[in-house]
Amino acid sequence: MSAQSGAPGRWACLSLFAIALGLSSCVAPQGPPQKVSSAVVDRARDLAATPADWAAACGDWDDWDQRAPAFRVFGNTYHVGTCGISALLVAGPEGHVLIDTGTRQGSVGVLENIRNLGFAPENVVAVLTSHEHFDHVGGLWWVNRNTGARVVTSPKAAPVLASGQASPDDPQSGRNPPMRAIPADLIDTVTPGHPVTLAGMAFTPIASPGHTSGALSWQWESCEGSDCRTIVFADSLTPVSRDDYRFADHPAYLRAYRDSIARIAALECDILLTPHPSASRMRDKALAGEFASEPKCGRYAQTVLGQLQTRLTGEARE
Repeated sequence: MSAQSGAPGRWACLSLFAIALGLSSCVAPQGPPQKVSSAVVDRARDLAATPADWAAACGDWDDWDQRAPAFRVFGNTYHVGTCGISALLVAGPEGHVLIDTGTRQGSVGVLENIRNLGFAPENVVAVLTSHEHFDHVGGLWWVNRNTGARVVTSPKAAPVLASGQASPDDPQSGRNPPMRAIPADLIDTVTPGHPVTLAGMAFTPIASPGHTSGALSWQWESCEGSDCRTIVFADSLTPVSRDDYRFADHPAYLRAYRDSIARIAALECDILLTPHPSASRMRDKALAGEFASEPKCGRYAQTVLGQLQTRLTGEARE
């Protein structure tokens, strides 16, 4: 599944890759994904650890690179990340979609978890991104090397992933280490609000600037028989920045930030997942065995709005 670098009509719609995966955006051509037998997809449910196993392995802390067992959230959606950073695999017979990779070190465990579920990493056809920081997408280069999967991201995040350098408008610019750059011809961009179909599965990207300018949240549906749930992977929206940054000094950015929070609050959201598991109280939900419990998107939005208001109040006092 290697990309065809420099192929003519790289951004033409209805490329072979688009037809094979059903991607509704304009993407670069790529060979069709491998078919996955339904038996392999079904067996992953038996191979997955329980949510309680994950909670026991991780304890009450958020170590970004601490390996943790893969477990099923609901339907064909699996958590394959570490104790402190979420990575999600949505598995299907036409291929699999990974959301985030964790750090470069953490991505090794993510690939191991995919294998432990009985899936071949080369059947991962795309990696969707949340926000463009090393703790969530620092493993993109390594995952691409091991899977051939293309990177699907926002137009604003694409230059960051292609350079490995933070955008100047990132509130944390200069604070985080650089990432291994991804060749630009392996990156596809989506239009927020417009669903894309990957390996026969529909995902809706939601613009979520605030933590970074290129941040995306993702919404999709997973089913267990006739029981279907809408899952939202809501991006980090905490107002974290370098020491000399003031959100109040960037009114357009702040307005977009508030719009992101309102957008998340309005989403249909049976199950909420977040890049940092603690932000959606994943451990509590795992121990209870119920991921459809609160917080969901509305309460999550209220929490981050309160954090932003506290930050702005502090800035006003400086």
